[in-house]
Amino acid sequence: MLEEKKFSGEWLGRELSFRTGKMARQADASVLVQYGETVVMATVVQSKNEREGIDFFPLMVEFEEKLYAAGIIKGSRWVKREGRPSDQSVLTGRMVDRSIRPLFNDEERRDVQLILTVLSVDGENDYDIVSLVAASAALRISGIDWDGPIGGVRVGLIENQMIFNPSYEQQAISKLDLIVAGTKEKVIMIEAGGQEIAEDVMLEAINAGQEKLQGAIDLIERFKEKVGVKEIEEKKKMLSEEESKEKNRKEDLLKIGEKWLSENIKNILFEKVYYTKGERKMAVRKIKEGLDEYLFTQGISKSDRDFSVKKLAEKMIEAEVTRAILEEKRRVDGRALDEIRSLSSEVSILPRSHGTGLFTRGETQVMSIVTLGSPGMEQSLEGIEGQSKKRYMHHYNFPPYSVGEASPLRGTGRREIGHGALAEKALIPVLPNKEDFAYTVRVVSETLGSNGSSSMASTCGSSLALMDAGVPIKSPVGGIAMGLASNEDMSKWEVLTDIQDLEDGKGGMDFKITGTREGLTAIQLDTKTNGLSEEIIKKTLTEGRKALNKVIDSLQTALPESRKELSPYAPRIISFHVNPEKIGSIIGPGGKIINKIIEETEVTIDIEDDGLVIICSLNQENGKKAEKMVKDIVREFEAGEIFTGKVVRLMDFGAFVELPGGQDGMVHVSELAPYRIGKPADFVKIGDMVTVKIKEIDSQGRINLSMKGLNENEPLWKDKKGESKGESNGFHKKPNFNKKY
Repeated sequence: MLEEKKFSGEWLGRELSFRTGKMARQADASVLVQYGETVVMATVVQSKNEREGIDFFPLMVEFEEKLYAAGIIKGSRWVKREGRPSDQSVLTGRMVDRSIRPLFNDEERRDVQLILTVLSVDGENDYDIVSLVAASAALRISGIDWDGPIGGVRVGLIENQMIFNPSYEQQAISKLDLIVAGTKEKVIMIEAGGQEIAEDVMLEAINAGQEKLQGAIDLIERFKEKVGVKEIEEKKKMLSEEESKEKNRKEDLLKIGEKWLSENIKNILFEKVYYTKGERKMAVRKIKEGLDEYLFTQGISKSDRDFSVKKLAEKMIEAEVTRAILEEKRRVDGRALDEIRSLSSEVSILPRSHGTGLFTRGETQVMSIVTLGSPGMEQSLEGIEGQSKKRYMHHYNFPPYSVGEASPLRGTGRREIGHGALAEKALIPVLPNKEDFAYTVRVVSETLGSNGSSSMASTCGSSLALMDAGVPIKSPVGGIAMGLASNEDMSKWEVLTDIQDLEDGKGGMDFKITGTREGLTAIQLDTKTNGLSEEIIKKTLTEGRKALNKVIDSLQTALPESRKELSPYAPRIISFHVNPEKIGSIIGPGGKIINKIIEETEVTIDIEDDGLVIICSLNQENGKKAEKMVKDIVREFEAGEIFTGKVVRLMDFGAFVELPGGQDGMVHVSELAPYRIGKPADFVKIGDMVTVKIKEIDSQGRINLSMKGLNENEPLWKDKKGESKGESNGFHKKPNFNKKY
């Protein structure tokens, strides 16, 4: 009998429950967390052996989105198994990774793998928050060296009221989508998107989120007390006398290196201002080579010298960079702490693209290219949240040459997906709605050079490209990456504006902020500390606003606002509404009518359920022709309108003439000419073009026409063609309703 341990409690008005001991029992820890009817399983395993030859903590966070969780079978006809992770899965995994990573021992070299599997979704409680809580709970009882637990909460803003863990329906109308993760005292991770949220409102929401996540932490701790913490068997290696001597020898060796570095790093690193990444790399190399040479003079072997350089140099360089900032307010590149590198903004770089922007900040450079397409080019999405469409896409590329490296191109990675999604989130609040600008929009940001936040540069490049393309965005969006220098206990710290290379070390943060002049549109925070205080976050937002305004100034020097005209190479869209009841008439049986219009005019036509018709064409004349054809089909005819049409049918009592849109009207024999016509066939034949006037539309919708009194028909009457000389055939007489037949 499997023993399952359970614990549950109330959190933000709903039950949050934890279960362990029944499923995935061979993992170091396995926890099922349920919130509403959304269920996520978190499993964590730590490798028993250290990975040799690495200088980083090997953490793997995998998020698995299973369609069965929502009762869905994959829509593809040929593939029913879940394939590669969706972008949303990657983003959720990255969010959890950024939340838990700072609290691990970064000296650990054993692999830790956390797998999050969504088992059930209820369409109300978002699985990403449940996943974050599940990850924290599993790590808390795993026995792994992790300084948790943490909690996480989503904050919405509806009619100026904060909503915590809002439902999907509430998220759809919220002006803010903020996820805060942290400990009881500090914020560790922020992920936010907003509709130009003021800094003070954003700070209030972050603080409120940090307060509300306490409930989840309390429940995790009570869960841990109930189930206990797994004891991981530590292999305490008994060192032989020889091995003990070797350990002591290496410790003494490191002390020799530490002494030389402490005496020389400052002199080399700050002997002059290093303005470029290349110069700073040379300074770092000089330090490493100097250490190697010194150790050589001490008679130390090549392998021992390599060991010392690898173990000490980077770590002590980071420490010196931090010390200089904290004690001297000094940066390696000579900038003030709140100073941005040189900015440059350009547009219209490529001759035939629909819009391009080139943004440069220091050595970080991104070119963004806009392509406009028809509404039918929207991306279809399928996942456990159901099916949806996406009309704005931002794709980010990071080729190896952007950092001066030569390496294989392996396709889009998690980092590229994450950076692209952040820039996409930053721009969405300023995009026009579909009714005002029906195009599908794709932006591709090519990172041409990277040295500090190319994701923020891609946000700026995208703003330039969208304005250059004539997309009527509300206002340009700028982006900036804020950093931090701090000592181990966080008693001293300084916020840095526009961080680059050597400044992104231990005790730092990457606090990315995007926004317009009116407010913030996105935030993404990860940190290499044990969390940020309210004071640090407040100062970061304040300094970040100053930086954003300077970045936006640069963007608007290149182009103050969106162009009024589209590129001549962009497709043209014509949109208008028709009566939804007429949609069937436009499409025709089996799509016959609409396909005929598309074939004749070489356009694409999209029709929404509400009657919105969108015609997209590379040729403006063809677009207008298609517009006329569609409008003719659905037009409401009125008495007195005049048209030229083709005779399509003849009867003894009159001629039928084709009107715009394919509808027929009848010219009674008495309305063909100003004289008596015997038979319509004696006057016109099928295929003749005649001018007609709508005389009336009867109660059954039949259109009665007349050719009388129209100058265009004078040539037909010149010789009194078809005139009847004899008796009337009866069709000229008015019916006698009193006569009995």
